[in-house]
Amino acid sequence: MLIPTEPLIVTGAFGPRLPAPRVADALARGFRAAGLQGTDLCPLPEDLEEVAAMRAWLEQQAIDSRLRRARAVILGEWLLEERILAGTATFEIATRARQSGVPAYAVTGEDRLNCFDARMLDLQLVLEARSARALTAAGRKLASVI
Repeated sequence: MLIPTEPLIVTGAFGPRLPAPRVADALARGFRAAGLQGTDLCPLPEDLEEVAAMRAWLEQQAIDSRLRRARAVILGEWLLEERILAGTATFEIATRARQSGVPAYAVTGEDRLNCFDARMLDLQLVLEARSARALTAAGRKLASVI
């Protein structure tokens, strides 16, 4: 079996000015700047409000097999708050990462989780970033940690 070397970056939009693909690209730029060339990018669509739609999207994206090939999963969520613990894609992916033995990290515009809720996601590190430049810096920092 090969040793996983690439992180899986799964992110939603960071407000109206930074759509999910731009957030994923900014994080990947940071990883490349730190010398880690490969990243598996998976921008989240904005219409995953229903649990059934979210689960169908996760299956379509082959998230479980991508997690098994990942060195770590980086979750991008504009606002980390208690609401995400109620059946969101971020919560589902963090849960699947934990079940697969893959460490999870988060980059967020604002971290509002209390310690107990953060433990439910089993995040190794949470970084705050509110701009494309800050997201790239967060990617560089995460590359040195994972």
